[in-house]
Amino acid sequence: MFPFKKFPLLKNLWAKEASANTVERPACNCLDTQYNDSVWPELYIHTEEQDTECDGWYRLNELIDVAARDGRTEFSPGPEMKPHEWAQICILPASIAKLKVVKHFILYGSSLVRIPPEIGEMESLEEFSPYTSYRLHWFPYEIRRCKNLKKSTISTRALYGNYKYRPPFPSLPQIHSSYLPPGCSVCSSPLDKNSVRQVWISLRIGSDVVPLLVHACSENCIADLPTPPKDYIQTSHIGGLDLHQPDTEW
Repeated sequence: MFPFKKFPLLKNLWAKEASANTVERPACNCLDTQYNDSVWPELYIHTEEQDTECDGWYRLNELIDVAARDGRTEFSPGPEMKPHEWAQICILPASIAKLKVVKHFILYGSSLVRIPPEIGEMESLEEFSPYTSYRLHWFPYEIRRCKNLKKSTISTRALYGNYKYRPPFPSLPQIHSSYLPPGCSVCSSPLDKNSVRQVWISLRIGSDVVPLLVHACSENCIADLPTPPKDYIQTSHIGGLDLHQPDTEW
């Protein structure tokens, strides 16, 4: 151990530096009920707006531009940002669509509450790792457009309807401009905010089965959704506390 008693000034400097590097991530207690015996409350989708004037937003956009220019196949912005900058990011910019050759997208320890639908334009994506991003409870249906995506590392206990505890899905509709895509999640046709249809569906993305939020332009598009894997609700649905989920086999 360093002899701080002999060098008190160094001890003070060390303490200040340690404090500066300790950043409290935004908390989320949406799914805390799964760890106790209390009754589930009605859940609501996070609607936080991203501060587009903060240091973290400018830095993240800069990193995306650099990654798009140099053609890197792995993109992990967190380690290239200061801790307080990374903690400021609650939604990724739509410019991730420019990361056409990225094969591995790493978002460890993020404070994200949602992934934008533009992730579907990351056409080379093979591995997606938002592990320990505990405020990510769902993903956009558009991620299924990443046809090469075969592997994922996701904190599944943070997900609606997770296999371990079966927390409820928020009741739909909960349409909000912060996560409404420009086009239908299924067919990409333009969406009318006044007539959009919103449903949940649980499908395999990479290595995990995850809840996907669908914004559809018609009932026909909803009918075209694939069948979920065994042990999950076998159709699309609108969530709510009355929704029956399959029992978990321990």
